[in-house]
Amino acid sequence: MNPMVRFIKQLSGKLSPSMYTSVAHQTDPASIAFLRQLQRDVKAKDVLQIPFSELKVTVFDLETTGFHPQKGDEILSIGAVKMVGDQVMEDETYYSLVNCNEPLSEHVKNLTGICEGELAEAPSLEQVLKEFYQFIESQPLVAHHANHEKSFMQHATSSVLKLNFQHRIMDTSFLTKVVVPKKDLITLDDCCNHFGISIEKRHHALHDAIGTAKLWAEGVRLTQQLGFSNLSDVYAHLAKIS
Repeated sequence: MNPMVRFIKQLSGKLSPSMYTSVAHQTDPASIAFLRQLQRDVKAKDVLQIPFSELKVTVFDLETTGFHPQKGDEILSIGAVKMVGDQVMEDETYYSLVNCNEPLSEHVKNLTGICEGELAEAPSLEQVLKEFYQFIESQPLVAHHANHEKSFMQHATSSVLKLNFQHRIMDTSFLTKVVVPKKDLITLDDCCNHFGISIEKRHHALHDAIGTAKLWAEGVRLTQQLGFSNLSDVYAHLAKIS
């Protein structure tokens, strides 16, 4: 069984919420050894040599109250969809709102369509993180403007689970820089418009994740057509032209 799955099952099945948030600080040598081994396993997973046609990733998106988790901005929702190669597995998705009792700005409410009443009834960040990690297992992650997602996941994983965030996150620009190097594609809308990708509902975490997955799929297809076999080939190419 995958170490991350074992970890989540152990937490959800055997630990109370209060124990869960302090698990990394337990003095039980077996628990400490387990967590250290888990982190080593996630770190050691080498995806660079896997052929693009076989590469499994989870594409995800976060809706948040702002851009700075260290200053109090919060995650409002998480959406994710799995992929194999250039195939988007739209029947393998995850979506959840996240409990938030702080008032939302009018800008956030208008942008996301999320209302405060929905968030008040949503599961806690702790519960959502457990579910999300169970969904993604140890797969590498893909996001658009991935630094945003990475900073929130690092902060949430550290503050709530008392663990380091170890998953590899790749930005969609990693491939768009290769397949359309002369295009100044910045926003998700810019990228999707260029490739003719429609998103059912913008600024909804799941729909944005599916749109981002379709963008990654285009990048994978075109990257293969250019003769790149795997992520390692792309890293080597970008290192040469940087």
